[in-house]
Amino acid sequence: MNHPTDLLPEGLEDRLPASAARITAAMRACLETLDAHGYDRVRPPLLEFEHSLASRMLGAGTQRCFRMTDPASLETLALRSDITPQVGRIAATSMKHAPRPLRLAYAGDVALIRASQLDPARERLQLGAELIGADTVAAASEIVTLAVAALRAAGLTGISVDFTLPDLVDTLAGREGSHTPEQLAAIRRELDTKDAGGLKAAGGEAYLPLLYAAGPIDEALPRLRAFDTGAALASRTAGLEAIAEAVGEDARVTLDPTERHGFEYQSWFGFTLYADGPGRDGAPAGGAQTGALGRGGTYRIGGSAEAASGFTIYVDALSDLAPQPEPTRTLYLPRGHDPQAAARLREEGWRTIAQLSDSEEPQALGCTHVLEEGETRAL
Repeated sequence: MNHPTDLLPEGLEDRLPASAARITAAMRACLETLDAHGYDRVRPPLLEFEHSLASRMLGAGTQRCFRMTDPASLETLALRSDITPQVGRIAATSMKHAPRPLRLAYAGDVALIRASQLDPARERLQLGAELIGADTVAAASEIVTLAVAALRAAGLTGISVDFTLPDLVDTLAGREGSHTPEQLAAIRRELDTKDAGGLKAAGGEAYLPLLYAAGPIDEALPRLRAFDTGAALASRTAGLEAIAEAVGEDARVTLDPTERHGFEYQSWFGFTLYADGPGRDGAPAGGAQTGALGRGGTYRIGGSAEAASGFTIYVDALSDLAPQPEPTRTLYLPRGHDPQAAARLREEGWRTIAQLSDSEEPQALGCTHVLEEGETRAL
């Protein structure tokens, strides 16, 4: 029976060996993919001065961050809830003079004061890549295809990428100039909820076709172009088409042009990542779409306004779908074994467990082989 003091706070959990192994394997596969594409890893600290972190969170603020007083400086510190602003700070300060475009990768834990009902976890392992110093279709294409490659490397199949245009209403309103800021806020809200009746009541009847310009990219994009009679979105639709072509057959591409959830600071382009599986037992998940595995898009770095494109992958969610890593051969080392032979076998990829007492049962400890006279024998 657990003692009450052994309980963990809401939204926090232990990851036991099998789960931790999936997380580690998925993280390694993703990071190796980012490294292979020229993205250098950085490791920002867990804590920063609150005012510094808030200045780069582009409107998101630090309301979701745990805060505390630093006894050294007496300043308020914030425990990061997002690593992306920290990478932006590194690019704008320590790596200000590094050649552009700058390619950076990261992986680390973040914590939230509150989480949503749909995703109650308050501690998450966040991994991602940022391409800094370029605001082009080519840069966005690289980021999307890299995100897909990372998911594939982690063993996921049935990958989907859902495109959106975060600044869609602002772009169209700038051309029309016929709505007040309050009306535009109401229109955005009704588009977010996909409420046709509410959109009409808010004075956004002209935006109704946007609700139907969604679905597979080859069907939705022509509908979006048909709506864009004034060509206000011409460059954006051309960009979406080019990015979809870059993805090719590696993932299913869809479009939801009015989706803004999770795109608080993206500019003209955003995307969400999904996958079908495989599931924990290694079998396909039957085609059922999971929750979002990651998001990305184009944005401006807070504080410096430098153009960037990037993505974040939620490794915990990804690992729940990733296949269990292949079991490592585990070798039992009896007392008095040859240490040089054991070292050689570890170099060859064996995992070893050394005997500590006569009461041990090698198979109960997960061993598959035993070392005898310098050779391995299956148990």
